Amino acid sequence: MKKRVTMQDIADRLNISKNSVSQALRGKEGVSEETRQLVKRVAKEMGYEYPSSRSKHREEPPKQIALIASDRTFSLKFFGDIYLSIEQEALSCGMKLHIQSINEQQKQQLLLPSFIEEKVVDGVVILSHISTEYIQKVVSTGIPTVLVDHHHPNISADAVLTNNRFGAYVAVQHLLELNHTDIAFVGDIDYSPSYQERYEGYLLALKDYGVKPNEEWIFCHAQEDETVIANYIRALKHQPTAWFCVNDGLGFFVSTSLQHQGLNVPDDVSVCSFDNGQLSQIATPKITTVDIDLKRYGKRAVELLRWRWDNPNEPFQEVLLATKLIKRESTAAKPTR
Repeated sequence: MKKRVTMQDIADRLNISKNSVSQALRGKEGVSEETRQLVKRVAKEMGYEYPSSRSKHREEPPKQIALIASDRTFSLKFFGDIYLSIEQEALSCGMKLHIQSINEQQKQQLLLPSFIEEKVVDGVVILSHISTEYIQKVVSTGIPTVLVDHHHPNISADAVLTNNRFGAYVAVQHLLELNHTDIAFVGDIDYSPSYQERYEGYLLALKDYGVKPNEEWIFCHAQEDETVIANYIRALKHQPTAWFCVNDGLGFFVSTSLQHQGLNVPDDVSVCSFDNGQLSQIATPKITTVDIDLKRYGKRAVELLRWRWDNPNEPFQEVLLATKLIKRESTAAKPTR
């Protein structure tokens, strides 16, 4: 009986990997057009038989995807919740998930995980920011890539993002409608595009309500450190009546620092933050914040990756997830002085 020709036989003949043969015969990205045509020609010469549609479906291995993030990102509960949602969605779709954190040395030397470098995976999900150069190297492998909670003009990839501008706008609008016009901003806009976008939402809300920003109350490069925040507040000649903070950590530090300096929240000053994380919920008083549906991140990221597999030549998409303002005890009407 004549021996059935396998993909491994073709790979051995051409001295390439079996995975490259599979990609070429199945019309997947990851090999050049020249290699694809060569594989098809040799497969025909060797008498390779394509599986029937039924057996092909039965033998098709599960899709493999990679989830990578900086080691700092994986250490934060906020992103941990997103990671769990990605894992749950991938498993529910029958996919195999590879997970690896990227440390500072790997980032600086642009060292990719082996399952990406060797193109073992069919797709990559990158959680938050690593560095633009590192993400560009991942994208340059040709493996379909989806960014989660990060984007950049020089990165050509699909992304799932929070609608940060609108979320911040609604939060500041809430303060404005409580008659606050002296509203401070605190956050490091260079740390993340999300924080820059929240700053833009803050400015847009002030503009729409005819309020001119006061530079004395804008802290665009604020470290997330309790002492730093306390020093900012202590050094102010004139105290604002409200604060908008780009995340709950800063909101927590602002609220506690104000109280340590004898101000009552919200009777004397209101505080509003972003993310609806644990710190906003355990603070005293609990902090008004902008909520993000973290479970939606994982679902939309995997859905977008699956869409990209079926539509490799379509323009890149940025999916914006809506936010919701959660009103708590830290905001109240502007005090009469």
